[in-house]
Amino acid sequence: MHDDRKLTEDRITRALRERIRPAVYGAACPVELEVWHVDGEPVPVGDALGAQYGPFAVGERWGPPWGTSWFHVRGRVPGEWAGRRVELVLDLGFDADRPGFQCEGLVYLPDGTPVKGLNPRNAWIPVGDPVSGGEQVEFYVEAAANPLILDDGDLSFAPTPLGDPATAGTEPLYRIARAELAVFEEPVWELVADIEVLDGLMRTCPEADPRRWELLRALASALDVLDLGDIAGTARAARDRLAPALSGPARSSAHRISAIGHAHIDSAWLWPLRETVRKVARTASNVTALMDTDPGFVFAMSQAQQLAWIEEHHPKVFAKVAEKIAAGQFVPVGGMWVEADTNMPGSEAMARQFVHGKRYFLDRFGVETEEVWLPDSFGYSAALPQLVTASASKWFLTQKISWSQTNKFPHHTFLWEGIDGTRVLTHFPPVDTYNSELIGRELAHASANYQEKGAATRSLVPFGHGDGGGGPTREMLARAARTADLDGSPKVAIEAPRAFFTHAEQDYPAPPVWVGELYLEFHRGTYTSQAKTKQGNRRSEHLLREAELWSATAAVHSGFEYPYERLDRIWKTVLLNQFHDILPGSSIAWVHRDAEHAYARAAEELEEIIGSAQHALAGTGSRRLVFNAAPHARDGIAAGGADTAENGPEAVTVREHEGGFRLANGALTVTVDAEGLISSVLDGESGREVVPQGTRAALLQLHQDLPNRWDAWDIDEFYRNSVTDLTAVDELVATADGVRITRSFGSSALTQWLRLRGRVLEVETEVDWHESEKMLKLAFPVDVHADRCACEVQFGHTYRPTHDNTSWDAAKFEICAHRWVHVAEPDFGVALVNDATYGHDVSRTATPAGIANVLRASLLRAPRFPDPETDHGRHRFRHALVVGAGIGDAVREGYRINLPAREIEGANPVHPLVTVDNPDVVVESVKLAEDRSGDVVLRLYESGGTRAEATVRASFGVERVAATDLLERDWAEPEEYAHPEGGFTIALRPFQLRTIRFTRGATPAPGS
Repeated sequence: MHDDRKLTEDRITRALRERIRPAVYGAACPVELEVWHVDGEPVPVGDALGAQYGPFAVGERWGPPWGTSWFHVRGRVPGEWAGRRVELVLDLGFDADRPGFQCEGLVYLPDGTPVKGLNPRNAWIPVGDPVSGGEQVEFYVEAAANPLILDDGDLSFAPTPLGDPATAGTEPLYRIARAELAVFEEPVWELVADIEVLDGLMRTCPEADPRRWELLRALASALDVLDLGDIAGTARAARDRLAPALSGPARSSAHRISAIGHAHIDSAWLWPLRETVRKVARTASNVTALMDTDPGFVFAMSQAQQLAWIEEHHPKVFAKVAEKIAAGQFVPVGGMWVEADTNMPGSEAMARQFVHGKRYFLDRFGVETEEVWLPDSFGYSAALPQLVTASASKWFLTQKISWSQTNKFPHHTFLWEGIDGTRVLTHFPPVDTYNSELIGRELAHASANYQEKGAATRSLVPFGHGDGGGGPTREMLARAARTADLDGSPKVAIEAPRAFFTHAEQDYPAPPVWVGELYLEFHRGTYTSQAKTKQGNRRSEHLLREAELWSATAAVHSGFEYPYERLDRIWKTVLLNQFHDILPGSSIAWVHRDAEHAYARAAEELEEIIGSAQHALAGTGSRRLVFNAAPHARDGIAAGGADTAENGPEAVTVREHEGGFRLANGALTVTVDAEGLISSVLDGESGREVVPQGTRAALLQLHQDLPNRWDAWDIDEFYRNSVTDLTAVDELVATADGVRITRSFGSSALTQWLRLRGRVLEVETEVDWHESEKMLKLAFPVDVHADRCACEVQFGHTYRPTHDNTSWDAAKFEICAHRWVHVAEPDFGVALVNDATYGHDVSRTATPAGIANVLRASLLRAPRFPDPETDHGRHRFRHALVVGAGIGDAVREGYRINLPAREIEGANPVHPLVTVDNPDVVVESVKLAEDRSGDVVLRLYESGGTRAEATVRASFGVERVAATDLLERDWAEPEEYAHPEGGFTIALRPFQLRTIRFTRGATPAPGS
């Protein structure tokens, strides 16, 4: 019996591949081709329609890497095909069966109307159904010669020059393989769908299940009546043999699958942003065309930025999308500007992802998105549940946690609880892909893998070609139709995400709870790769804070014109570059070069906005005014205000000591040894020695770094098995305020500066980096006994273990933190703050004095794929070791290092627009309302992880004070605050976020 089964399975496989699928197209005739090769970047369709085309033939080569060629296709339908369904088949030269990762095309009618996209799984263009015979056929095809950089067939991660036009070469990559009109044999196509579904189901049924053998016999019987010399003529007879096997209903206990059309499109990855603009147009054209023929088809598209691109560059596609959104078939989801990384974006930036994303969907389509759709980001911050709820969203979806290498996540439908206690219903599709094709193997896996069996019955499956786009195909819709109610299969229903989540809530009223971050046990290198991209992000976030703060203050106090349009545009640029393959550093060189230029332009413009607002506030004069944009007072200057600094430079003594130097300022005494390393940090207040005996701090360490597969993405744990301490000194000299050390190693060199300020040791490191497959870390052993570390995340912090007790603990050998990490005993702590570092590790080590901790910041990596020159060049990093630090000190110093004071000449001190009297209640942003009403919006949060009360005062007249959602709208039940002359009091839970809207009055507040 087993041998018979294997023979039949092999028979089905070969018959499908060699006979039945090729017979989907019958009679065929060639078409005429002409070509116009674009010189440079892509052009609008209008330019292409008016261009001069030259002759071209099937078999000829086209397309240097990243080039564009337009093909003019003309033909005539033979008269004898009258009454038949005819399609144009155009194979652009697809090298691999991988939609979205190679050449692609967008088809236009001669009037410039888009028709549909072309890719390896979708190489047809409709001509007529039926045709009359004799019709003239004419299309224009914009063909993109995108190089195949990564093929999942071999997972080759060899360095490639193809990620940058400057090194990619000019030789054509592709060859037109087929261009002809052909009769579409619908019965054969339907037979293919029948066989694929039943064959896929048969192969997933257990050996002991009679259904497996029933399907095997039915498939064998169908092949018996199929004449391999006349597939089209016998297809209906073969389908008749299969009909009984397709008619049996699903079992009452069958798993229920909500199938949702999708095309996860990376906004940049192995292609630049400009190519994604075309990818989303191709995909949207495909799915709206499918909707015309299948009114039950529903497609979900995330990322407001991508719809904005369609609106700007492809208005005809956008009009069709808007039509389908109104009909309920094309469903905006996600609520974010892009599918962002969630580990590294700062607090306000993460909020603005929702603000700008949801506002776009509301303004353009009147749609309130409620599903936060993030299938492919590399781990999910514990701050997200609160942000989801604060954005007036309800549900969260991810897929990427299935990639974790060590531990299997225990739930698929659950309540996710964030750092402030907010819970959001979350679904993690058990199909373990966001690019499902609805084949039998995937559906069976979704059912078998579902963790909630016995308690709940349904899961979600996103289906369609993704990453590089393409979306669902008619073949996938055929599979969905056949598995809607099929014996042995899960029940598949195409529906919108909202329908799934609504059913899931009803189906599973008491789901389990997962507390804290959704840490991805994979892709840990993304916290460090492409340092300039990360520095650009961090700097842009803080410049935007300053620009909004000073512009709002100047608008209210000095009549300054608030730059709404400019700030909106710059925010969208920053949010775009937080996409989960840009900010994480996992894209080709082209993408990161574009990001670096975008950040430089943003910085220049933001500096101009800040300067203009500050001069409007300061007026004309010779007084030296220091502006403090941080949320805490500094040098006697109130947060959000400006005045003359009370204190001058701090006195620091630097003396030679045993071949090195000793630095002292009354608060700390720091010993730098002859190798330029810190052997002692003595705290004057507590009398404690911070550096454990036998260790040295500010130590730069070099590791080999060649992960097993995903170079720019991964750090594999074995990197720790080899380390070189950089101790050789080229120069060690005293400076006016500290010590300077220079070193050289490999092909690289670095300079380090050590300075003191109060109980803070400042460490600045400049690296000229030219290593390959290496990682550079900056280490600070500290004599603090702690089994966990606190790491800043958005609007608070989360704790991670410093030990390896369990596999879950050990898997967190590289972690992400924003501006600081902190370890502490009950009465003494130390924080390491930074101005642009995200990757860290914190571990326990045995010293002669006992167990201590080592805080390490990951500075640079040198992966060679997908960018062979990753991070080569000059970099500057600023860190500070904060001694005797509580959480509040870490928060304060983290803001301080990222928001240096600004000094200008003027006449007038500046009163803060809003003040808060509790340092644990941190003001994250001050701005004017997005609706241009002139109202002032304040975003604040409790930063210490405790309950806190604060009095909030405004320096302007106020008519109304109310808490709002992130979009500055009143909650369903308005939450207003009384606002007497002394301000109002706000009480916050640990890490609670609040957005406060001040409706301005006609007169200033007393005492302002």
